[in-house]
Amino acid sequence: MSSQAKPDAADVPLIPDQRREAMLRQLRRDKVLSVHQLMESFNCSHMTVRRDIAALEEAGLVYTVPGGVRIASHVNAEPSHQLKAVVELPQKQAIARRAADTLRSGMSIYLDAGTTMLSFVPHIVELSNMTVVTNDFEIVREFASATHVNVIHIGGQLDHANLSSVGSLAAATLRQLVLDVAFISASSWDLRRGVTTPSAPKVEVKLAAMDAASRTMLTVASSKYGTVGLYKVASLERFDQVITDDALAPAAANGIRQQGIDLVLAEVR
Repeated sequence: MSSQAKPDAADVPLIPDQRREAMLRQLRRDKVLSVHQLMESFNCSHMTVRRDIAALEEAGLVYTVPGGVRIASHVNAEPSHQLKAVVELPQKQAIARRAADTLRSGMSIYLDAGTTMLSFVPHIVELSNMTVVTNDFEIVREFASATHVNVIHIGGQLDHANLSSVGSLAAATLRQLVLDVAFISASSWDLRRGVTTPSAPKVEVKLAAMDAASRTMLTVASSKYGTVGLYKVASLERFDQVITDDALAPAAANGIRQQGIDLVLAEVR
């Protein structure tokens, strides 16, 4: 019998799938890990860790952060309208600018609640014979002096924090309409879970708008990718197009496109 000791199981190199599964287990426990921590944990190179992270991100299982990686984070409540109105303005303007390329005079469109949708207003007022349907009170206010734009507010229960209307009454109005395009906003989205929200009354309104429209477009900032709310709205495949800003991680973008989803990255100027 050989006197040479067998190597310890912990010293046996893992194949990539084993290592990535172990990384996922560690992330589920610790939530966020640096690249250096993963290099030490698995005794592998920086390049190997980066390849593993990219593979996991393409699958929608993890999300990169500066210097590391995190597991999906939960959104328990949406920020107020006042807070959202002052953050990521260049990203919101880029998304609206790219989405506005699809607009033509004479269209009937739905603008979902949210500060990204406010950036649509300058593009819409340049067109003629437009009908804008919305649940957002600030959007209505922005169009107050644009008398050439036909504006319909759908009514319903007031969401005080987000200055919008939600619930079954709002959804009932949408079910009476026929729209060309519905632009849908989101506070949380990813490849595996699609569009989610922490607010149940918002789900019915978003779905009713999507059902009323010939085309549906998700317009959402990349910073919200990899977050998840309690209530599911729809999978990404449900949208004809997804428009986000160009800060979305390349691996995440590749994973989305591999599922046949029409993803557009708007250039932030």
